[in-house]
Amino acid sequence: MEDLFQKISDCVEFGKINKAAPYPPNMKDQDGADELTIQALEQGASAKDVLSKGLIIGMEKVGIKFRENKVFVPQVLMSAKAMNTAMEHLKPLFAKGNKDKKGVFIIGTVAGDLHDIGKNLVSMIVEGNGYEVIDLGTDVPAKKFLDTINEFPDAIIGLSSLLTTTMVSMENIVQEIKSAYPNQKVTIGGAPITQDFCDKIGADNYSPDPQGVVEFMNKLKKSA
Repeated sequence: MEDLFQKISDCVEFGKINKAAPYPPNMKDQDGADELTIQALEQGASAKDVLSKGLIIGMEKVGIKFRENKVFVPQVLMSAKAMNTAMEHLKPLFAKGNKDKKGVFIIGTVAGDLHDIGKNLVSMIVEGNGYEVIDLGTDVPAKKFLDTINEFPDAIIGLSSLLTTTMVSMENIVQEIKSAYPNQKVTIGGAPITQDFCDKIGADNYSPDPQGVVEFMNKLKKSA
């Protein structure tokens, strides 16, 4: 079974969705994440083990490669698609009560900003590492974050901004979240964002890449 988990991890790492998929070329005509997940479940693996021993390990590797500029956005998207294809087989089993998510992550691009590629990459990699992701989309006002936190009080919040003109919006949202929920953990990111800005506005974490968000959340979970 361990060999099967390794193959599933490899499929996610390299973006092999299913047997019919031509990408990557060196895995052509091989079973992909789709078929291998079915095989693992048919052989008695639990959904939790397929997730933790196969899919999550693959996504962690992709996240680290992305941080180190060894892979780029298209590769991450292919890996995420392979992950999501496999997850379709696991979701019904999780719905029956086997689901063991690490926590909830609420993410959105701040009000005034319509960019979503960075946010989407973070969402994919965080979800791939075992968290439930609630994606509020783009141009998200403080009230929407606050309303969602009210529904999921233990969630970690992620704010994204690509425009320097919306950094003020990010600052205001952080302040409103901290005012209403002083203990809420907020992580921020985006092209113009820096650690100095994070310190200035009172956010809890800044990361220039998705894997840093995962590491921040994992640390919080361990210390809880």
